[in-house]
Amino acid sequence: MPFLSAAVWQTRRAAMNALMDREGLDALAFTTADFVQFATNFNLDVQTWERPVLAVVPRRGDPFCLFNELSAHHVRMAAERDQLWVEEVHFYDEHRSRANANRLVTQWPQIAGALLRDKGLGAARIGADAVSGPLAKVPEVQPQVEILARMAELRGLRLVKHPEELALMRQAAALSDWAQELYMDAIRPGRLVQELDAAMHARIFEEAANRFPGEHLEVRGYTLTGPASASPHGNGALTGLRIEEGHGIVNIVIPRLNGLVIENERTFFCGTPSDAQAEAYDAALAANEAAIAAARTGNPVSAIEDAARGEIEAAGFGAHIRHRTGHGMGLIGHEYPADMAFNDRPLLAGEVYSAEPGIYLYGLGGFRIDDTVVVGDTPEVLTKAPKDLAGITLPAGAAAA
Repeated sequence: MPFLSAAVWQTRRAAMNALMDREGLDALAFTTADFVQFATNFNLDVQTWERPVLAVVPRRGDPFCLFNELSAHHVRMAAERDQLWVEEVHFYDEHRSRANANRLVTQWPQIAGALLRDKGLGAARIGADAVSGPLAKVPEVQPQVEILARMAELRGLRLVKHPEELALMRQAAALSDWAQELYMDAIRPGRLVQELDAAMHARIFEEAANRFPGEHLEVRGYTLTGPASASPHGNGALTGLRIEEGHGIVNIVIPRLNGLVIENERTFFCGTPSDAQAEAYDAALAANEAAIAAARTGNPVSAIEDAARGEIEAAGFGAHIRHRTGHGMGLIGHEYPADMAFNDRPLLAGEVYSAEPGIYLYGLGGFRIDDTVVVGDTPEVLTKAPKDLAGITLPAGAAAA
């Protein structure tokens, strides 16, 4: 599966045009890395607070961008791969020379304002993902340009995934399932968790080189073991921490393939779990399965949370919940909506959510199972690594090997 094709761009462009028509806008402007990728298919290589960027999609006319000079060769390489959806890219400089006196980073609002004027948008209503930073200063130099915050409306364009996006997410999920099996084979008492993660990531990238040559993969993930896993993101002091016999292990694998993210988290046991561990795990698994079943078209978004929380509370672990059941998935790991537990709008077919209820018992550990799920009349679970207790338990004999 290559980078997203022009068919995805055409679908997104039609949705952008419809939004501009509804809102009476002449253009859309994107300044954050994820929205720039949404509009251009370009995986931005800079931090936007340090090197501001601008991607503009006019209601009439072709899109264009203003990027930092650091990205010039990156853009050229992406264009040679036929990855880019935008042909016109302008650059500004961040170093002094005689040749670039009129296009320095210190003049970004003036450069952007002049570019808008030259593209026929010198007197325009422009909806933006964020009205802050240098973009907010453009009306000072182009007073007839009106920059309007439209973050909520733009987020709505990203909820339902194109079939190509779902295909990429399925491939990323398959890689993550492979990685979870790799982790299971590598867990041993005495092993440093950070060394384990580094070794597994090296293997993941090697496997990805065979599956996705010439494409773009990022992987984030880490292992939480024993009592440290009672904090959903670890205890903040993992250096030197080792796996021990009897530990429960929350294992996190989050790949981002060609700009699309999925999550795959499993709880393993290094040796036979205690009764307390097994009871908490069974409750977490029941909550995970209930959350998946609730991800049906037409259900309220909050139904996913309600179903999972109900299972945890019924098992007597309600006091040990530390986060909502999940979040949207897509271009970034935590997509929209952020208010999943309180959002009562109907779920749309093709939305993607994590289903990751957790139970956290201080002194014992965390119990979290996270699947990536596509909303539909029958929810589609992209992540398929084993979840049954026998399948995620490393036998005591093997653990001691």
